[in-house]
Amino acid sequence: MKFEYSGRHIEVTPALRSHVEDHFKKIEHIFKGKPSKAHVIIEVERNKHKAEIIVHWRNETLAANSSNSDMYLSLSQSIAKIEKQALKLKTKVIDKSHKAKKVSTLPDVNAVQSDEPATSKIIKTRRYSVKPMTSEEAIMELQGSADSFVVFRNADSEKLAVMYERKDGNYGLIEP
Repeated sequence: MKFEYSGRHIEVTPALRSHVEDHFKKIEHIFKGKPSKAHVIIEVERNKHKAEIIVHWRNETLAANSSNSDMYLSLSQSIAKIEKQALKLKTKVIDKSHKAKKVSTLPDVNAVQSDEPATSKIIKTRRYSVKPMTSEEAIMELQGSADSFVVFRNADSEKLAVMYERKDGNYGLIEP
């Protein structure tokens, strides 16, 4: 980061410069990646020490003012304000580039989650009595009912099976 210093009614001492640069070293991680330029303006007016910091970073201008009876405290407050603005801008840029969803639009973490999409629901229907029968008997029962399938126990193998009507008019048999 490049620094420029201006003093109004005060001389910018090396101690003030090092104070500003030390504080900016602590928040240097925020400004990484993009070059930035800071202009520090310090002023003394009627025993009030004013500090103004203007930072040009990421095509944005961050500005902070503070006034206090101590110049070092005034500079620290201004740097803290710059840090807050830079963090806000950086998270905004990151969220925009990652297309992150806002917290208000995310589903509740405590809500029950299922593997199925939200549009399909499991609707519990009546129970089926599983009778032992042959495939031919299952077809006859399927033709006589409004259901599109019949669950039955195969009389030959004693295994559970499902007979369903296909779209082409034929019948399908599902056996384990």
